[in-house]
Order: sequence, then structure tokens, then C-alpha cells
Amino acid sequence: MKKSVPPLYITSLIAGAFFMENLDGTIIATALPQMARSFHVGAVNLNIGMTAYLLTLAVFIPISGWVADRFGARSVFASAIAVFTIASLFCGASRTLTQFTLMRILQGFGGAMMVPVGRLIVLRTTPKDKLTQAIAYITWPGLTALVIGPPLGGFITTYASWHWIFFLNLPLGVMALILTLLWIENVRTDDRHPFDWTTFLLGGFASTGAVYAMEKLGGDGAQWRLPVIVLALSVLSGVVAIVVARRRPATSLVDFESLKLKSYSLSVYGASAFRIAVSVLPFLLPLMFQIAFGLNAFRSGLYLLALFGGDLSMKAFVIQLLRRFGFRRILLVNGVITAGSMALCAILNPTTPPALIAAILFFHGACRSMEFTCMTTLAYTEIPANRMSRANGFLSAIMQLSMGMGVAVGAITLRLVAHAHGHSAAVPQLRDFHIAILFMAVLALGPVLDSLGLSPDAGVTTSGHGQPKLEVNPV
Repeated sequence: MKKSVPPLYITSLIAGAFFMENLDGTIIATALPQMARSFHVGAVNLNIGMTAYLLTLAVFIPISGWVADRFGARSVFASAIAVFTIASLFCGASRTLTQFTLMRILQGFGGAMMVPVGRLIVLRTTPKDKLTQAIAYITWPGLTALVIGPPLGGFITTYASWHWIFFLNLPLGVMALILTLLWIENVRTDDRHPFDWTTFLLGGFASTGAVYAMEKLGGDGAQWRLPVIVLALSVLSGVVAIVVARRRPATSLVDFESLKLKSYSLSVYGASAFRIAVSVLPFLLPLMFQIAFGLNAFRSGLYLLALFGGDLSMKAFVIQLLRRFGFRRILLVNGVITAGSMALCAILNPTTPPALIAAILFFHGACRSMEFTCMTTLAYTEIPANRMSRANGFLSAIMQLSMGMGVAVGAITLRLVAHAHGHSAAVPQLRDFHIAILFMAVLALGPVLDSLGLSPDAGVTTSGHGQPKLEVNPV
């Protein structure tokens, strides 16, 4: 980071890039019918545009740390923004589904480099005692994008055209690219090691196959044998990748050394269950509001803005709460509260007052924001500087994969519940949504169970829990 540039500027730049990347993963959901008419295909066929983007992210994120170490963080981050922006232009100009899918893959490649390398820049330039505020600042834009993406996409599609969903990235991308070149130093490490191609290829197939199989299993078609076979092969490929990686721990993409730290492993294991669970809610709730409540798409999307308000509300309190209670206590107590607030969504029905629905969603948004910030910050509190790149690259891949699988897991759960009740998943009933949400609430308890083995003073250097109060300057 250049000395004349305040840390807040750098963090804001990275947060903006995170928002732009995450928004493109969900914003096209409500634009699919109009896009299908433009491409002269069925709306269901447009799912490949969303899937191709998520798969590319899952495959290429693991190499981001190695690339940043070799070519410099600024070079990689700036190149990623450029690729993402150019791909956005071509996505909006696409005339066929094939062209659009290819450009989404290119856009996903840019996003795969942009997000983890941006987080790495923040981690390298932020002192440990200010890490919580920095992580909070770059975490909530991603959560926000998941919530406002569908209603924003619906608004643009209704009052303009789907092309502007992608064209709006152009001025944002150009501005981000210029600021990156002006503000960020091209830091690289002296530690050079060969790239772990074997683990990359095996892990890439495992990630791709898992997301593809779960997407297919979450659909309403009768074909299930091929997805199950692909899922089994993906699991096998993942196991082989881990076995191979353990034989080359020094160069492996899997950071086994960091996984020995409970503060880091919690964000890989228990937190993955949490990420899957909370990313299901923005998928299930709009469906429930439209199918079971009879609301239109735009109004159902507006309800989710309450989640956005909740996410923002916790940013001002996270540092004070961590200082008073510490990571372990917050992860335990707030984890239970977050799961409980999710379970409250299972009591919503068409007669529930709109104000109460908004209040429940706001409360859940606040709780999940606190849990996300604590888990992500804790993961890096004990990581030394020389391992930060590998730890960040591996965790970023896990985070993206678990978030990307959320919608598929929600669809599969809803489908199984509907079949258990003896009717088609094509038209789920209100109780199907309620039971699926309750299942997700139980899954959200993952970090609570994982935190039981966490030391009471975990991350104390970052949280300041139990230490004399110091004045905290904004990041």
C-alpha cells in the first residue's frame, strides 16, 4: 500500500470490487426470461449462465494466491478487474447462448482472481488489532450483493433491458482499475515454489462435478443417475486430491499447516455448513413469498432488503462486542441466535404482518453478519505473514464453493421435502418451505459445535478481549 493512501481508501476499493463480483452471481436470476427470449431458447437453459460463472470461480480461486505471489498483488488484481470488466461488456453484447456462456466463464475467471487477491491485499496491509474492522468492511458487500441482486436485476430488466445488468459494470470497472494502479503497491513474496498442478486438476474436477451434480439434483427433472455418478466421482477426486496434497505439504494448494490451527480450521469446517445454510435463505424466501404468499417478484425481492439493513447494522457494533466478549463466546451465543432467527422464518405465512416479516429478516441479517465477520476474521488471527497467501487462497476457495452450493442444497432439500409429502416439487406448498428452512437452521449450528473446542483467548490480539482499552482508529 502506498504511504500517502489512507487504509480506508484501500479497504473501500476492495469492498467495492467484492460487491461487483458477488452481485454478478445473483443479479441475472430475475432477468432469465427476458434473456431467454433474446437468445431464442427456454428460460431453464439460461441456468448454464449462472452455473458456468460459479464453476469457474470454484475452479480457479485456488490458484490466486500462487499467481499473486509470483506476479504481484497489484498486477493480478488489476488484471482481474480488467478481465471482469471486458467480459461484462461482451456478456451484454452477446447474441447467442453459447457466446453468453463463454463470456460468463471469462468473467468468472476474472472474479476468481479478484476476490481472494483483494482480500490478500487487505490482510497484508492491515495490522492484527485492526483486522476485525477491515474484515467487516469487506464482508458485508458480498452478503449485500446476494440479497439485493434479484430485486435489482428485476428492476433493471423491467424498466430498461437485461443488457444493462452487465453494461453497468463498465464505469465501475474502469474506475476500480484506475484506483488500483494509483493506490496499491505491487507486493510479491520471495518464496517461489512450483505450482501443484495435480491437486489443482483433481480439486477442480471435484469442485466442478459437485456443483454440477447438485444443481442437477436440485432441478425438477426425473434424471438423477448421471448427477449421482458425477457426485460420487467428484467425492473420489476430492479424496485423491487430499491424499496427493499430503505427500507434498510444502507446495500443496491445501494449507495443511494452517489447518492445524483451530482458529483457521473452524472457518473451513463448521463455517462451511453455516455459509451453505445462510445462502439458502435468499433463495427459498423469494420462492415462498411468490408461490405460497402470492406476491409478485419485485415485492418479494424487496422483503429481502431487510436482510441488507441487518447486515449493515452490525458493522458499527462488531468491534465493541468482540472486545467485550471475545471470539469464542460470540460464535457460540450468536451462532445459536442466528440459527434461531432463521428458524423464525419457518413461522411466516400470508397473514403475517409485513412489519413483522421485515423485523425478523432484519434481525437475522444482523446476526448472520456478526457470525460471518467473526469467523472470517478469526481465521487469519494466528496466520504468519509468510503463509498468508496460501491460507487465504485455500480458504477463499472453500468459501466460494460452500456459498455456491447453497442454492443447490436448498433446491435439493425443498425437492426431498415435497416428495416426502407426496406431491411434485414443481409447486411446493408452504409447509415444504417451512421444513426446508428448519433443516437449514439446524445446519447453521455448524460453527457453534466447532467453537466448543476453541480456546477462550483465541484471537485475543485482534479482538482485544481482556486487554486494556486502546483507542481504535478507523481502517
